[in-house]
Amino acid sequence: MKTEAAVLVELGGDLQIADLEIPPLAPGQVLVKIELSGVCHTQLSEARGRRGPDAWLPHCLGHEGVGRVVDCDAGGKVSVDDRVVLTWIQGEGRNAGGAQYAWADGRGGKVNAGAVTTFQRHAVVSENRLVSLPDGLDDDLSPLLGCAAPTGFGAVLNTAAVRGDETVVILGVGGVGACAVLAAAHAGCPSVVAVDVNPEKLQVATRLGATQVVLADDGLAESLESLVPGGFDVAIEATGQAEVMSVALERVRPRGGLAVIVGNAPSGQLVTIDPQQFNQGKRLFGTWGGDSVPDRDVPRFAEILRDERARLTEVVGPRYSLGDVNRALLDLEQGRVLRPIIDPWLDNGCGAAH
Repeated sequence: MKTEAAVLVELGGDLQIADLEIPPLAPGQVLVKIELSGVCHTQLSEARGRRGPDAWLPHCLGHEGVGRVVDCDAGGKVSVDDRVVLTWIQGEGRNAGGAQYAWADGRGGKVNAGAVTTFQRHAVVSENRLVSLPDGLDDDLSPLLGCAAPTGFGAVLNTAAVRGDETVVILGVGGVGACAVLAAAHAGCPSVVAVDVNPEKLQVATRLGATQVVLADDGLAESLESLVPGGFDVAIEATGQAEVMSVALERVRPRGGLAVIVGNAPSGQLVTIDPQQFNQGKRLFGTWGGDSVPDRDVPRFAEILRDERARLTEVVGPRYSLGDVNRALLDLEQGRVLRPIIDPWLDNGCGAAH
């Protein structure tokens, strides 16, 4: 059986659309027909070479999506025809590792894939990267459950464990930051401040529930101090910029303020921190996917997505065909969209369905 996939062949180059031969399934691996895939900044950074050397080239990409099970072991976590969320965050089930595809055009070598990939029509996925898709969720919102929601919602609700009386600032309103804004608003926080360099993203943040927005500039620290004198209870950094990570810690209050770092900085960047920030009793946390446990959190995060679906229409989309994956990456990079959605079954002129 063949599948059409977007393959990263060289760092900094365009992804290539190619037909791949699907390998036999190993124990614990599942063949999934990808219905929709989200596109996040981690994939963008990987394609652009910002995460450092890549020993796995050529390889497939994508770690957030929804699909339907085509083949799997009997008696495993999922069954044939189940609709599932695909996520990079390890959950329950067997950890079956990645797969190796063969080029269908006969060229030598293999195409590597991690335990989950989604920029393709069919994917071999490790069982523990799949969670049953909750019912009643809009299709375009469903891919968010693979990365943006568990990371953004989780940073606020799991890592920071915000209370309804706390003040929160979210630095960066991409897909993950937008979810963090929504989670803080949903939790009832009285002050939810969103910061970004893009005025259009700040307009979206307002509709997601931000009580104030701040256009990032040289006077950012003063602007934030004027809004919440003395510092915020919680700061969520979602830009992936080292200097903003420092700002996140600086802008939380002494004696208990918490900064959560979500963004992935380019390889080689370092964060500069004044150690007196720690002497003031401030806390700095990292987070791995919002400290989410997929089998526990996907159902509860799906409830938030259902409750807030009217606010989320501007966060996801538009839909791109698989052949337009490079345009989706560029639009994300240039801030024209928050969360592009790849529909691998849209007609893209790159070959018929297999």
